[in-house]
Amino acid sequence: MPTGVALRDAREQLFEAAERVLLRDGPSALTSRAVTTEAGCAKGVLHRHFADFDAFLAELVLDGIARIDAQTAALRQSAGTGTVIDNLTGVLTDLFGSVAVAVVGLIISRDALRARLRQARPGPGLPLLTEAAAMLASYLTAERDLGRIAADADVDTLAPTLLGASHLLFADRDGGPPQADAVHRMVTTVIAGVVRTEARAPGVARVT
Repeated sequence: MPTGVALRDAREQLFEAAERVLLRDGPSALTSRAVTTEAGCAKGVLHRHFADFDAFLAELVLDGIARIDAQTAALRQSAGTGTVIDNLTGVLTDLFGSVAVAVVGLIISRDALRARLRQARPGPGLPLLTEAAAMLASYLTAERDLGRIAADADVDTLAPTLLGASHLLFADRDGGPPQADAVHRMVTTVIAGVVRTEARAPGVARVT
């Protein structure tokens, strides 16, 4: 293995390598050697940037959480456009069609990683999924305020329900990702009782 490989942005390249290993081989295959081999650099490169492998994994997860935090504002701003079902189908497909399912498995399987994440982001729930649920709840609240879902809709229950159902759809690594219509059908079923066919806000498109 070469020892003098220059990495333009070592942290990002190591994160990208780790995600490729996760997607291809799953959480059990993710080791420091697997990451540096995938990145094409010496093992010592990782330890020059991170205290240990668990510190690297924690930063990998926190990087994913930061992306969700950034996506939250964009999703909330989409309220009132398109349809509620299509908007939710799109964000859930993006979320679980990426490395998120494998990262969730990684968090569940490593006690030391969960401990580090709790220090960085205190609070209940499973890191990454907690932030994803908050993102969905924020969007659903915005749609409720616009009258596109029922005023009494329990968004704090709907959000984790959508996440859990999506996770089940995407968790089958061997079978490949679900078809788009399967995700759409699941979202339709979960929120069927609260979606309004006519929006109250002027100029807002009908939800189908």
